[in-house]
Amino acid sequence: MDLNSAHHYRIDWIASFVAVARHGSFSAAARTLYRSQPRVSSHVAALERLVGRRLVDRSVQPAILTPEGRGLLPHAEEIIRRLDLLAETAAGSVCGTVRLGCYPSVAAYLYPRAVRALRETHPQVRLVLHEGTSLDIGERLADGGVDLAARPLHPLVNSDRVTSEVLWREPLVAVFRADHPLAREPEVTLAQAARLPVISIGEIDDGHSQQYETNLAFANHGLHPVISERTNQPQTLISLVRHGLGVGITNALAMTTANTDGVCLVPLAGAGFERVVALWRRQGEGGSPAVEAVRDCLCRLAPPAWPWTASAERRTGAARGPAGTRAGRPGAAPPSLPAAV
Repeated sequence: MDLNSAHHYRIDWIASFVAVARHGSFSAAARTLYRSQPRVSSHVAALERLVGRRLVDRSVQPAILTPEGRGLLPHAEEIIRRLDLLAETAAGSVCGTVRLGCYPSVAAYLYPRAVRALRETHPQVRLVLHEGTSLDIGERLADGGVDLAARPLHPLVNSDRVTSEVLWREPLVAVFRADHPLAREPEVTLAQAARLPVISIGEIDDGHSQQYETNLAFANHGLHPVISERTNQPQTLISLVRHGLGVGITNALAMTTANTDGVCLVPLAGAGFERVVALWRRQGEGGSPAVEAVRDCLCRLAPPAWPWTASAERRTGAARGPAGTRAGRPGAAPPSLPAAV
């Protein structure tokens, strides 16, 4: 395109088109852009007239991109990204909005700490949280929906456009109901857990369940437990355990950011039972100062600490903490619940 024809393309048209593509509807795009829905619709219609192609299929709800719209989207997103870089450079300081993708437990731990740290070091950088499953935020990163993603190494991201650097390693833990005999142990083996119905990470029909760390750990040790339930929500896993439906096997951070009343966390004995959490980004793009500032901030934050690594003094007393000790008050679980498995 020469400079004489470039002025036909208005930035607000392109911004409205990108917002509709990212948020899946004209109303959501309007809320994000602080514009009226008719204005966003007219912007997209004007862009469609200019390129001579229908870009958004309005006959379905939510609206989806046409093949032509999907082809145009990466170029439109690149224009917006370059304009952000232009604004940052012109401002002479690090500023901008960075979209961070996180799954729930990492969002609970990492995001508020990052926001507080950025207020001190880069007050003009705005961090926006996008929550989802590990699979979801991996896809969003590859497709340009987020700028950075804090997620595990597994399940793998199905894209060669992304790269990662390790933030921390966290152990896997067994989650027992408070009245289970193994809840009193300082640690348990994976073989002991495999003899019980297991509540695991993932979703039954996501097609990636075998890639989660829990299932990889069982497979690597030749164990084939009965997986009674799967869930990606820490509080749901705890509730299933609390109701006597099995032993939960999950990552430690998910449990230490949740309400563990009525259950106990017990470390797994042996090496190699861990989740590796990494910071992911797209490869081959010009570095945004704002993205670099957030990346540096996240890498400098202290990793999580686990209850069973505390001093012996903190693990004594009547109300003892999780990790082989009582997570709630001592005694049996509520009498209305079924017997623990």
